[in-house]
Amino acid sequence: MSITVLVVEDEPAIQELISYNLKKSGLTPISALNAEQAVVMVNNVLPDLVLLDWMLPNLSGIEFARQLRRNTRTQSIPIIMLTARTDLDDKVVGLEAGADDYITKPFSPRELVARIKAVLRRRVPEISDEIIEAGGLKIDPTRHRIFAYDDNKATEPSEIKLGPTEFRLLHFLMAHKERVYTRAQLLDRIWGDHVFIEDRTIDVHIRRLRKVLEKIGKDYLVQTVRGTGYRFSSEFEASIGEQ
Repeated sequence: MSITVLVVEDEPAIQELISYNLKKSGLTPISALNAEQAVVMVNNVLPDLVLLDWMLPNLSGIEFARQLRRNTRTQSIPIIMLTARTDLDDKVVGLEAGADDYITKPFSPRELVARIKAVLRRRVPEISDEIIEAGGLKIDPTRHRIFAYDDNKATEPSEIKLGPTEFRLLHFLMAHKERVYTRAQLLDRIWGDHVFIEDRTIDVHIRRLRKVLEKIGKDYLVQTVRGTGYRFSSEFEASIGEQ
């Protein structure tokens, strides 16, 4: 899965260096020289993470971060602040503005990429390549494979075959187990917020996913929460069959 990082940096040489190292690490950088350009880019393509310079012309990085956090569409995007400021008070200001991490200049490209991946693992686990195990299922995003264990793991796991959409749906729910998501949230997070699909489309894919899981007695893992949406949970709920 392509991971998009918006680099907001007003020094072209630094911007180019950062973008080069992100590409080398398998990430997809998009760049803006100021907050005004960044607003346009966010409106067009919702990035997976924003790498944000503190000292920008006109609107500062701190103010732009606050804008992102106030907007419901962008409030959950991870933000890493870049700055030459080293005072503890400045770091606190950045974190209070909504930054998830804070890197001072100069920094090594390896550290930057490592910090980006750490924030993504913490904030957006569904785009990580890490193997996830829950409810007797093991999902391997890199190999695009899913395995199921019996309750006591006494036998070898069996592989489950899912379509690409059902795979992404299960991966997302497993990465956020026990959390409830509305249909609209699932559509935004899995299909993207610029794809216009009926909310009820998610029900079709949930039914397909459950039908496959039912064959191995694990359809209860994908649960309906009445009046809200869906969640992945190992705790059996009597009302899971309700659509």
